[in-house]
Amino acid sequence: MLIVFKSKASGDVIMFGDVGTQMLRIIGKSPERQGVITVEQMPDAIDKLKRVVADNKSTHAHNGDPPKMEKTPQGGEREYVSLANRAAPFIELLERSYKTNNPVMWGV
Repeated sequence: MLIVFKSKASGDVIMFGDVGTQMLRIIGKSPERQGVITVEQMPDAIDKLKRVVADNKSTHAHNGDPPKMEKTPQGGEREYVSLANRAAPFIELLERSYKTNNPVMWGV
């Protein structure tokens, strides 16, 4: 499953379902099949994402190198991608959308 985040302010951000769900939970949204992040909600969402990314970077700095592989929800493996790298395009989408006064919609 993929989750597609859309805004008139920028190109689409497409994430694997588990990653998109993680982003939605971080910002306090229920991972429904579709939804909206209003312009009014964006400053808080951006702040939450940036704080979690900073905490994650700090944890990895104290615990050494990150793993090479990670488990998928289906039980397989994929190359590890840091939370900072996964969140960056979503944060950018939210920031651009906020500056241009456009909501962000998502759907699966």
